[in-house]
Amino acid sequence: MKAGIHPKYYPNATVVCVCGNTWHTGATQEVIHTDVCSKCHPFFTGEQRIVDTEGQVDRFYKKLQARQAYLEEQEARESQRVSPERPIDSLELSTRLTTALANAGIETVGQALDRLAEGEAALLEIEGFGRKSLADLKRALKRFGYELPEAAKEPQVL
Repeated sequence: MKAGIHPKYYPNATVVCVCGNTWHTGATQEVIHTDVCSKCHPFFTGEQRIVDTEGQVDRFYKKLQARQAYLEEQEARESQRVSPERPIDSLELSTRLTTALANAGIETVGQALDRLAEGEAALLEIEGFGRKSLADLKRALKRFGYELPEAAKEPQVL
């Protein structure tokens, strides 16, 4: 071993814990300060206490709250997406189809779904609303996540 490159060794170094416990050991420092020891650590005491010296638990709870807020926002956005109060013109349909529905007094998706529940014929009797318009409306409703009524799922032959 080379001389003069090793730190000084203290065979009777003092270790001091935050809880007040002290003991002696061999170390390269004369006094060592620690946050937990075998007298106060939850593993040895059986106590249900969280030892958090660097704020890791708080950061975890912040991330958990942010995740929960994100999920609630996503759920609210999804429920708003399939709301029956949604205006028909937000379905990105053709102007002719939107105008025909507006002239018949159908302004919201809920009203269109109610009319579809009566059967396809209830919508086809609207002036300016034909088979292509009906197919476009059904396709748009499915694309936005709406459940079509049973009467509208099977095509009816007139």
